[in-house]
Formats: sequence, structure tokens, C-alpha cells
Amino acid sequence: MIEYIKGELAELTPALAVIEAGGVGYALNISLNTYSGIQGKKEVKLFVHEAIQTGGRDDNYTLYGFATKQERELYRMFITVSGVGANTARMMLSSLSPKELCNAIANGDEKLIKSVKGIGLKTAQRIIVDLRDKIINSGVADELHVSPSAGTAPTINTAVKDEAVSAMTMLGFSPAPAAKVVAAILTEQPDMPVEMVVKEALKRIK
Repeated sequence: MIEYIKGELAELTPALAVIEAGGVGYALNISLNTYSGIQGKKEVKLFVHEAIQTGGRDDNYTLYGFATKQERELYRMFITVSGVGANTARMMLSSLSPKELCNAIANGDEKLIKSVKGIGLKTAQRIIVDLRDKIINSGVADELHVSPSAGTAPTINTAVKDEAVSAMTMLGFSPAPAAKVVAAILTEQPDMPVEMVVKEALKRIK
């Protein structure tokens, strides 16, 4: 599994970046946000999402590159929503910044999400319903300094959350439920140290 590719930016268009690393040129599909972030640079580092499609005449192996981990995490969240494919997710990240998208989802702004080409009202509503809690609990919103409206989860300690979720994952629990339990604990007790969070999470997780 490729985590990131770091090397010389050999070619760049608004939709594609070619990075040469170790004598190999890697073509990565990118969003306009990433394009703006790496434009003019000689050496770049892009976080990678690998997509493998099997079946049909040929297997298809595609790399997507992101300037930040937060953008990659958002992309991965988007493609879990029914009706949102790889191209639509990339269109979203090209039309709005990660911060704007997080704000729109956290605050239920279906009008802004619907402004993205290819997204109708039902899909916009589904994105909000499916991802609102994930956006808040994942820590992406905190890292992007998003301000959810009243009634959403308060800011939690992202560093402690990430370390606790990582520990839970290494113990064999799935990341998503682990993140939800850890976020709930840190919402209740923001100053709890990592080891205590993990112990409490082990009691609560199902």
C-alpha cells in the first residue's frame, strides 16, 4: 500500500500530476485544491489513495494524489456515500476547499454542496446525513479549524484522539467504531490522557 509519493514534479495539469521518484514517473489524479497547493514547486509530496477496479476486459489501477492528509481523508469519506463516485468526489474537492466542505457538512448547508456540478439535492442531503458525525468525530474539522453550528460536537484533542484510535486499531478494533467511542470519551473528558482513554474505550466499545 502506498502512503505517499515524494519526488520531482515532472508534469502538472489541473487534473493530473506526474511525480518522478526513484526513476519512476507516477501519474496521480488530483483536485484543483491540490493543484493550487503544489503549483510552482519542484519537489512535492502527495498522499496517495489507490483505486483498483477489477472485471471487464482489463483491470484498472488508478492513483489519486492529495496535498494534505485531511484532503485525502475527506475524499475517502465522500466515496463511501451512495451516489458519490471517484469523479464526483474529486469534483467536490475541486469546487470547494476542504474547510468549506467540512463547514457545509457540519452545518447542514445542502445548498452549498448542491452547487457542485453533478450533485443534486438528494445526494447533497445524503452526504450531510452520512458524513456529518464522521466529519466532526474524525478530527478533520478540528485540523481545518471548522466551526460547527450549535448542537454539534465540541472541539476535542486531536493528537490524543489519533493516538488512542491507533492503539485501538492495533488491538484489533475497526477504526470507525473506535474513533466514535474515543471521540465521545474526549468530548466528556477533554483532558483525559491517552492510556486512560484507551482503557475507557475498551470498556465501551461493542
